[in-house]
Amino acid sequence: MFYSSIIIYHKAVYDMKAFPFSCFAASLLLCSPLSFADWVNTAVEKNEAQTIQLRHHIHQHPELGNMEFETSKLVQQQLKSYGIEVKTGFAKTGVIGILKGAKSGPTMALRADMDALPIEEKTQLAFASKTKAMYQGKEVSVMHACGHDAHTAMLLGAAKVLAEHRDKLAGTVVFIFQPAEEGGADVDNFTQGAEIGSRKMIADGALKNPKPEVIFGLHVMAGMPSNNLFYKEGAILNSADHLRIQVNGTQVHGSMPWDGRDPIYAASQMINNLQSLISRRSNLTQGMGVISIGSIQGGTTGNVIPEQVNMVGTIRSNNEDIRQNLLKNIPIMLENNALANDVQAKVEIAAYAPVTSNNPTLTRLMQPTLKQVAGEDKLHVMNNNASASEDFSYYGQLMPSLFVFLGATPPSQKMDQAAPNHNPYFTVDDATLKTGVELHVRFIQDYPKYAAQIQSQWMQPNEKL
Repeated sequence: MFYSSIIIYHKAVYDMKAFPFSCFAASLLLCSPLSFADWVNTAVEKNEAQTIQLRHHIHQHPELGNMEFETSKLVQQQLKSYGIEVKTGFAKTGVIGILKGAKSGPTMALRADMDALPIEEKTQLAFASKTKAMYQGKEVSVMHACGHDAHTAMLLGAAKVLAEHRDKLAGTVVFIFQPAEEGGADVDNFTQGAEIGSRKMIADGALKNPKPEVIFGLHVMAGMPSNNLFYKEGAILNSADHLRIQVNGTQVHGSMPWDGRDPIYAASQMINNLQSLISRRSNLTQGMGVISIGSIQGGTTGNVIPEQVNMVGTIRSNNEDIRQNLLKNIPIMLENNALANDVQAKVEIAAYAPVTSNNPTLTRLMQPTLKQVAGEDKLHVMNNNASASEDFSYYGQLMPSLFVFLGATPPSQKMDQAAPNHNPYFTVDDATLKTGVELHVRFIQDYPKYAAQIQSQWMQPNEKL
């Protein structure tokens, strides 16, 4: 998942002098939240070295989507060693951990993705990947170029902390370790998209027993300073849908185009006309939309009009109405464009992810938790959603959800010069992992006091995905 967005943030100074250094008996209730929270910081710091070690190991041994067999085994071993119940059999390599607290309370979910990308690593880190694997029938280099190694390690760190302090836990925690967020290495996204990632986890019943009522997730991001958190209400990541177009004409010599039917000329019109669906057929007061053709292939030589042109692209939006309008009208426009040029067009659209949207009530109520973890000067409200996408969005269709970004670039570096996610030089600052672990833990610690309020406002959706 690649990040690109304009961010504004607010800053303020947290005045420690506003809090007393000692408490009189009459004010014990006021001071107890601070003393109660101390165990989290202590436990996170105690386990920081192991979290970093796990992250380095996973980074050095990356696995592509649906092929995370060794990562899955590692996750299972770790969870069992913490005394957490483990369930498997979901989405090929997915793992579910279940931890019941000593006190009654809601069922809450935390999610991490485990898969890597078909990218050759060039970071020169001591634990850099040298792994190769098969991807779509070809051998490729593999790298954790999006931080999923950090996500998995941080969630394992949080699981360990929570398990060690289950006596303080109110409710049940469901730890979701999900494969194939980036897509499957062994499947065609156009024909088997529903068989990968979060959709497959849900379809296989990973969230049914027990059934969470809320879910939290985070993503490390390059170009954001380490230990800083970024969030917003509502849409935070765009939807994404795959587009594939095959244009079939009649091959002919380039000097006599009238004796054939030119799929290249028709394809060029299609690319231009697709943009009118954004500029003239979408209500841009609701949000934005993007249609991009990233690959176009046709012909072998300059003096022959080919029989076929193939194009592949992506469809993005931050508004579900705009998205549905595009999904409905793209095939109609392309098929009629083909008809006007006396060629045939085969149009395929495969859903990857809806808009990732943070539940407004949940986001507002959990803002103090974000502030407690990052501090007011390191907590930032995003002005715009990120242009990338995440299949975390499918969980958010089933329950209130909150997804935040965690900075992964050391503050000493220039943010605009950091290698972005999905880049061969992408790195994650180990110092930021403790913030991710603490955030997971405090989500679970703090949510129960808001559970009734959030659930009373939640409309149960259609669970058919």
